[in-house]
Amino acid sequence: MLNIYCPHCGEHREEDEFHYGGEAHIARPADPNALSDAEWAQYLFMRKNPRGLHHEMWYHAAGCRKFFNATRHTVTYEIQETYKVGEQPRQGGQS
Repeated sequence: MLNIYCPHCGEHREEDEFHYGGEAHIARPADPNALSDAEWAQYLFMRKNPRGLHHEMWYHAAGCRKFFNATRHTVTYEIQETYKVGEQPRQGGQS
């Protein structure tokens, strides 16, 4: 089981308190109605699936109920860092 640090609560908690929210740093289209079906599908469904460091969004469901981002290694599952939404990661990897 992972121990995940919530940057809002300021403490490590067990993985089962959190929900994975998908890839982080994906900008919502400014005008979704102007997108074609193919462009909308690209935004909704096409995500990176890297081997190595990856930026992800998590939700602290059983705690503060806030979203935050994490940089996690997809092979080892090790979480390198967590940070609040809107902040930039310190670790490299793909955004």
